Amino acid sequence: MKELIQTLQNIFRISELRSRIVYTLLLLLAYRLGTFIVLPGINSEALQNSFGNNGGNLLDLFNIFLGGAFQRGSILALGIMPYISASIVVQLLGAVVPSIQKLRLEGDSGQKKMNQITRYLTVGITLFQAASYVVYLRGQFPDAVTKSAFFWVTSVAILAAGTMFLVWLGERITDNGIGNGTSLIIMIGIISEFPPALINEARSSLPMIFFIEMLALGLVTMAVIALTQATRKIPINYARQMVGGRSAQMGRGNANRSYIPLKINSAGVMPIIFAQAIMFLPTTLIQFSGSQSLTGVLSVLGDVTSIWYNLLFFLLIIVFTYFYTAIAINPNEIADSLKRNGGFIPGVKPGKKTAQYVDNILSRVTLPGSISLGIVAIFPSIATALGASGQFAQFFGGTTLLIMIGVVLDTLQQIESYLLMRHYDGLMQSGRIKGRTPAAGVTR
Repeated sequence: MKELIQTLQNIFRISELRSRIVYTLLLLLAYRLGTFIVLPGINSEALQNSFGNNGGNLLDLFNIFLGGAFQRGSILALGIMPYISASIVVQLLGAVVPSIQKLRLEGDSGQKKMNQITRYLTVGITLFQAASYVVYLRGQFPDAVTKSAFFWVTSVAILAAGTMFLVWLGERITDNGIGNGTSLIIMIGIISEFPPALINEARSSLPMIFFIEMLALGLVTMAVIALTQATRKIPINYARQMVGGRSAQMGRGNANRSYIPLKINSAGVMPIIFAQAIMFLPTTLIQFSGSQSLTGVLSVLGDVTSIWYNLLFFLLIIVFTYFYTAIAINPNEIADSLKRNGGFIPGVKPGKKTAQYVDNILSRVTLPGSISLGIVAIFPSIATALGASGQFAQFFGGTTLLIMIGVVLDTLQQIESYLLMRHYDGLMQSGRIKGRTPAAGVTR
């Protein structure tokens, strides 16, 4: 306890870190307050009561991401998910469209242009999802929603403005706060739904059953942390050159301690978010179209406990894990960086051979990582089948736990970096915290 208090004191001694943490907390508080502001023309209490009886399972999961804003009919009912969907589309286009690929290679200027494209696309997706949301409310909860055309127009405009406000909020947190703003907004929404789920589970379960569930939750949490932290280290050496008549080691590190860190799960939580967004898209389209012939597809894709939903979800996670890993880590860039710094992998020729070697290892470690990620993602369905309540089961592994652990590790890693730069002890005495940032080069 004494060490914890000392660490907290060290954190708040650094004025820049203290300002960033306070700034982040204030913006997240503004987000949470916004989730309780209801759209004009909606009876929020009646909507919440009806949602609890009629809401689809997939929409319940979506509602958890939004901290309950979806079922309250909030001005932030769509959250930041349209921005996530737009990011997916832009990254997919970046893999196949030459002009966007070129932007990725232009550094900061190219990234700014890609961010602008993402924002414009976010507006389009938000308008579509906002219209779908209003149609859904009118169809499913007619007694809680005004039916005038003016309500439809104003609600779509307000929902779009709310999402763009969250995009701006996330960017401000990333630039001036601590952690990734977009991820923190999602995580705060998830955490806000955890205490009610825990209390309800404790009330509805026998004490021994609840104890076993909490024990299992702890084991799953440790497994997810291990999956997030696991790293495959590729050892590297540096060539020697003569400096001032002496043999000097090139590079900044000792050859025995230098390595390329390839995470087992280099993609982090992004494949889960990508897959979840893709799974939600068909249900949105079907609900918006109102087609009766597609109700069977809607019932399958809307039931997060069905075998077909989880099988498709599992396969999408594996595909997106490979896809996002290929985007995040470029073996050719790693090989070029090694060559420029005089580094080499023992027994492997520099250049193309090094890139192939790194790519082969990356492919091997990504397979078990993607499978493990998929298993953890569908674990809530397993927990539901074993008797856990649906609301609590969503925190029993799956998307929610992966997001919370990943975001917490990333944020703690940034805080630890500030502490170490100011020559304070880090957050962990036994070693440094490893976040989810993929390796773009060589680390000691």
